[in-house]
Amino acid sequence: MNPTEFDALEGLLHRRRSCRAFLPQPVDPALITRLFALAQRTASWCNTQPWQVIVTRGDATERFRAAYINELQTGSAAPDLPFPGEYQGVYQQRRRECARQLYESIGIAPGDRVASQQQTLRNFSLFDAPHVAIITSDRVLGTYGAVDCGGYVANLLLAAEALGLGIIAQAALASHAGFVRRHFGIDEDRLVVCGVSFGYADHDSPANGFYTTRAPAQETLLWHDS
Repeated sequence: MNPTEFDALEGLLHRRRSCRAFLPQPVDPALITRLFALAQRTASWCNTQPWQVIVTRGDATERFRAAYINELQTGSAAPDLPFPGEYQGVYQQRRRECARQLYESIGIAPGDRVASQQQTLRNFSLFDAPHVAIITSDRVLGTYGAVDCGGYVANLLLAAEALGLGIIAQAALASHAGFVRRHFGIDEDRLVVCGVSFGYADHDSPANGFYTTRAPAQETLLWHDS
């Protein structure tokens, strides 16, 4: 084991958090290329590398942002990959804790559904990020193509942290998959998996003022000795 490399990875994992407020400053194209080149090293089933990625910048980001807000007024949610039907038990507890931490940070009172809905809509304005990446997978690869894309996104988040960028993975941006497909001219043989907004984090924003908790590893490990 190389303790230096392990410590570096551990530090990235502990520092990384979902960025929910961005500065308008765009990221240099060379740095964006470096970010996605590193994520391209992600392992995948039979090395299929099923992900394809659309990245916006400049006016393209603004057009997508405005078009998605308009879509919410006229379209209905229809993701390519079904969202969870419900959250139960510990999953509901963790989900509620995450929401509570966010709402406390930005001053939304418990039970204020109007304010919480407005915060949810911030997903579709990309939290003011100057860039968004749309992650798609080949439809014929089904579940495992999507699993591979999940690994790709995880590495993209870590790479962004290592490069000093703010980033957030957003299932919400896949909720109107048909709209996303039409907007970007994505072929029908591609599944819209998620979106990833990125740029430079606004560290003065209270929306970036908390870290979500993680369950202890022993809660998720099931040992078999014989």
